[in-house]
Amino acid sequence: MAHPAATADASTAPSLDEETPLGDGWRPADGGPRAGLSGLRAELDQIDDAVHDLLMRRAQVVEQVARTGKPAAFRPGREASIVRRLVKRHQGSLPAASLFRIWRELLAGTTSIQGGFSLAICGSDPGAGLTQLAREHFGALTPLRLHDNAAATLSAVGDGAASVAVLPFPSDINTWWVLLLHHEPRLHIVARLPFWRDRPDGAPQLQALVIAAAPPDASAKDCSFIGLECDSDISRPRLADELTAAGLACDTMVLLREQGAATAHVLAEVDGYVTDDDPRLSHLGAALRRPVVIGSYAVPFPEAT
Repeated sequence: MAHPAATADASTAPSLDEETPLGDGWRPADGGPRAGLSGLRAELDQIDDAVHDLLMRRAQVVEQVARTGKPAAFRPGREASIVRRLVKRHQGSLPAASLFRIWRELLAGTTSIQGGFSLAICGSDPGAGLTQLAREHFGALTPLRLHDNAAATLSAVGDGAASVAVLPFPSDINTWWVLLLHHEPRLHIVARLPFWRDRPDGAPQLQALVIAAAPPDASAKDCSFIGLECDSDISRPRLADELTAAGLACDTMVLLREQGAATAHVLAEVDGYVTDDDPRLSHLGAALRRPVVIGSYAVPFPEAT
């Protein structure tokens, strides 16, 4: 049957029903004869079954890991590496952001198999942006609990009541990061949210950090936070120069001076994955004591240009 002219009324165009072939060039994946909509639906059912089989197999492997006695772990560096690898090999019309959403929910589900993974959120409003951001990243079914302040949120992780905490990105106002300089047991920044930079309409636009008791794992593309205590009269330019001279490229810096205090607290965000034994830290002469690496995060994707 000839196709109607492009100028024809839309009501005269043939509908795609179960008897309508899709064109001479299309063949189902099994190499069978040309099929219409019913054939496509059958192939989709087969694909869904195959995907489901693989999901169940993946869950079985996770169960085997759980039986080794290893507790549920949040490894954002490895997860970021997985997402980057999958996006790099991705083809076709499925949006890469959808692929990311599928994998995040999958990783949240399989983490729950190992048991006991939960969130502590800084904020008393269940509809606030931090809660939405946490749900977006950690999955719709992951247990979470709200806390009125940053100290209580961090304590939930330190006491083992929560696996990770979600707090607002550090600033001159959001000064919770100072608590990490001396917190016992030690806590670490391990991830930055949102990991997927491109935000759809209606999505939370704020930035947040994830804190855990376990140290962060490297992802090959990371940034780190270094905490310092300096004389109260320290200047940002001097600190920036010292960081650059030490080979630590500083992206952002928060300088906190409290009224009447003899010392100032500094949070420097630098490029790369930095650990406590990094020799470059010893070259920061402005610090009154050895700087503290309070964590790292995998650079969000897609990377800023």
